[in-house]
Amino acid sequence: MANKRFKRQEYARYKKLGIKWRRPRGKTSKMRRYEAGKPAMPAIGYRTPKSTRYLHPSGYKDVLVNNMKELEAIDPATEAARINASIGKRKKELMLEKAAELGIKVLNK
Repeated sequence: MANKRFKRQEYARYKKLGIKWRRPRGKTSKMRRYEAGKPAMPAIGYRTPKSTRYLHPSGYKDVLVNNMKELEAIDPATEAARINASIGKRKKELMLEKAAELGIKVLNK
């Protein structure tokens, strides 16, 4: 099940509000009182299944990698590497070559 995008109260009335979620706190807010015809509010029932929780949309577990040793410790069947942003261009190229050799998916090439 894909994550539901919850909309902010009166998002359609004022463009400046956007669709980012903010909890309605008004005393007489119809949305806060869960009245029919109003947008849904986040609730525990919308939580993702345990089997897919915390996974990257590709289905792999996202692992932050800082060096070659950490890259080699990754399980290519269930995990995908994300090379740290502080890694330089030269080292990143070497890590990408090694990942291709080991059959590891890199999320930020």
